[in-house]
Amino acid sequence: MKDAGGKTWDGPHFGEQGGLLTYGTYLHLSDLLDQQVPESDPPAHDELLFITIHQVYELWFKLVLAELTDARDRMLAGETYLPRVRLERCLAIERLLISQVDVIDTMTPQDFLAFRTKLAPASGFQSSQFREIEFLSGLKDPGYVQRFRGLTPAERDQLIRRLDEPSLWDAYLDVLRREGFAVETPEERVASLRTIAHDRAAYGPLWDLAEALVDHDQAWSLWRARHVLMAERQIGTKPGTGGSAGGAYLRSRTDLRFYPELWELRSQL
Repeated sequence: MKDAGGKTWDGPHFGEQGGLLTYGTYLHLSDLLDQQVPESDPPAHDELLFITIHQVYELWFKLVLAELTDARDRMLAGETYLPRVRLERCLAIERLLISQVDVIDTMTPQDFLAFRTKLAPASGFQSSQFREIEFLSGLKDPGYVQRFRGLTPAERDQLIRRLDEPSLWDAYLDVLRREGFAVETPEERVASLRTIAHDRAAYGPLWDLAEALVDHDQAWSLWRARHVLMAERQIGTKPGTGGSAGGAYLRSRTDLRFYPELWELRSQL
């Protein structure tokens, strides 16, 4: 069989260059776009917005976890360049996560109330990937695994693995140890970090990697703060759908830091 241009056509070919793989099949778009299923009946208009935003967050969290895990593993292998590159990518994603809250803010409290009761007892508390990121970054909370019952067995097992694994901070200290710096006590770490900070000509890669960790820490903190404002704008002081203290709980976490010693270093320079 020949097409209109006179070329022989011998069967069902799809996509560019006669390939069977298409944009939609490669990305599994049919499956992906079937996952936005409102619980309200009839569907509240803004529930699709709410579901989409949070599913997108989880996709970005998946990528952040992949990048942070690779950065950690490469630091444990003694590398400094590619871990910094991975952290820089995470920073770009995290800036996007912060700005994404602006989309949620287009939803009024009244529109949220139209379907909020359908969410209980589901809660952002139950985002295991969010907790994985915190555990991997160095903010490990073993109590979380026991406190929250909405986790699947696979999620619980993965969080336990993250608790047992080296964190990014552990990996960075391993890099310093390989370079001959003492890091076993807080005093030794402060002295080593000050040496690095005051001689960037000699220790530029180590300083740049520390700054990339601070960037990641700062961006995550800014995301928490932006999330607090969004929650307070939507629900005020009401409890969260999962039974938490809502905005009060979120606000209590805004001062948390992954790498407090890198922040304290500023006072020592």
